[in-house]
Amino acid sequence: MAIGFSPNHSQTFEVKNLSPKEILLLFVEIAENNNWAVANLASNGIIAYTNKGMFSWNAEIRIVIQNTTVVIKSTSTGSEIFDLGKNKKLVKKCIEQFEALDKDLFKEEIAAKQLLIEDKITIDEAQLVTVEATSFTEKIGDFFSLFKPVEGYFITPILINLNIFIFALMVFMGVSFMAPTTDSLIQWGANFRPVTLQGQWWRLLTNCFLHIGFFHLLMNMFALMYIGALLEPYLGKIRFLSAYLLTGLLASVTSLWWHDLTVSAGASGAIFGMYGVFLILLTTDLIEENARKQLLTSIAVFVGYNLISGLSGGIDNAAHIGGLVGGLFIGYVYTYSLDTEDTLKQKLKYVSALTAFFLVISLMVCNSLNNDIVIYENKMKDFVEMEKLAMEVYSRSKYEAKEDLLYNIKDRGIYYWNENINLLNEADKLSLPNEIHVRNEMMREYCELRIKSFDLLYKSVNEDTDKYNVEIQAYDQQILSIMDKIKQ
Repeated sequence: MAIGFSPNHSQTFEVKNLSPKEILLLFVEIAENNNWAVANLASNGIIAYTNKGMFSWNAEIRIVIQNTTVVIKSTSTGSEIFDLGKNKKLVKKCIEQFEALDKDLFKEEIAAKQLLIEDKITIDEAQLVTVEATSFTEKIGDFFSLFKPVEGYFITPILINLNIFIFALMVFMGVSFMAPTTDSLIQWGANFRPVTLQGQWWRLLTNCFLHIGFFHLLMNMFALMYIGALLEPYLGKIRFLSAYLLTGLLASVTSLWWHDLTVSAGASGAIFGMYGVFLILLTTDLIEENARKQLLTSIAVFVGYNLISGLSGGIDNAAHIGGLVGGLFIGYVYTYSLDTEDTLKQKLKYVSALTAFFLVISLMVCNSLNNDIVIYENKMKDFVEMEKLAMEVYSRSKYEAKEDLLYNIKDRGIYYWNENINLLNEADKLSLPNEIHVRNEMMREYCELRIKSFDLLYKSVNEDTDKYNVEIQAYDQQILSIMDKIKQ
C-alpha cells in the first residue's frame, strides 16, 4: 500500500523481443482498450489517465521506454494519502495486458498500426523525461524533507515550521497540549471581537498561526502541506505567500463580523483560501485537462465536506467561508497574472493591488461592526473595580471605630453595589447577544443579594449583636450559588 501525497507505485521490466516503437504501440492499444484518456504521447512513452467517473478512484499512468527497458508508474490523482494498493494493482494489470497483447498481435499488424500513431505524438522524448523528473512527489524522499524548503516548495514548509514552532513555544510556556483555554489563546493573539476591536488589529493575522490543541495543528498542517505541494509550484513564492496571508486576513475579518464572543484561532481559514485559489486554477489550461478534471472533483469534494462538517458546533465556519471566497477571488486575479510576462515587477503589481483591495475591504467591515460589545467589556472592567471597593469592608479591622465601620458598609459598600446595578441597567440598553443579557440579570441578582447581606451587616454592627448571623450566612450561600452560575 502506497502512502504519501499523491500515492504512487512504479515498476521496471525488460522487453527483449520488440522495438521501442512496437512497445509504445502496444501501450497505446492498452490505453484505448481500457478507455484511458491519452494526455501526452512521445516516441518513447505515454501519459494517460483512467476514467472511472467523477467520484471513483483514478490515476495517471506514465510509461517511459528506454531501449528495451520499460518503466510504468501509476499515481493517484485524487486528494487521498492511502491508495490501499490500487496503484500497484493497476501497474500489474497494465503489465499483464501488455504481455497478452505481445502474444496475440503479429508483427505485420504492429507495423501497420505504427503509422497511425505517429500523427498523435504531442511531446518529444525530452519533455516526457522532464515531466517525470520534476514531479514534486519524486522530490520528497523522506518524511523530514516535507519540512525543508526546496525550489517549488519553499514557502509551504516555512509556514508549517512556523506554526509548529509557535505551538511548541505555547506548550513550553504552559499552554495545554490538547485543549488550550480561551484565556491562554487570547493571551497569545487569538481573534476575539471585544479585544480586537479595541485596536489590537494584529490579532487578525496572529490568530492564523495559533492552534487549539495538537490535533487541530496536525490536521491543518497536513492540509497545508498537501495544497502547498500542489499550488506553490504554479504560483511561486511571492504570490503563494501573499495569497496565504490575504485569505487568512479575510477569514479573520469574516469571523469577527459573524461572531460576537467566539475566540477564533487556526490556519484553516487561510488554508481554505489556498484551496479556493487552486479551484480557480483548475478551471484554466495551466493544468493538464485530464488531471484537471480529477483534481477538481477531489478538491471540490474536500471543500464541500469540510464546509458541511463545519456546520456542527465548535468549528469557525465563518472563517472557512471567508477564506474560501477570498481565495476564489485571488485565484481569478492570478489567472491573468500567470498568463502575462512572469517578471518580479508584474508579480508585485498584482500582489500590491490585491493587498490594497483586501485592506480596504477589511477596514470597511471592521468599521461597520457593532461596537457595543467593546463598550460592554469596558463597563465590566468598571464593575470589577467597584466590586473590589465594595468588598473592602471585609478587610477592615474589627477593632476599627464603630462609626468608620458603619461608614464603609453603607457609604462605600452598599453605595458601590448600587452603582454596579446602575451600570448593569445601562449595559442592558446595548445591542448584545442574548446570553450576555441573561448573564447581566444574574449579576444584578448577585448585587441585590450583596446589598441585603450588607444591610444586615450594618444592623449587626450598629446594634452590636450577632442575631443576624444566620440570615447573613443564608445570603452568603445564595451569593456563592449565583456566582457559580455566572461563571458557567
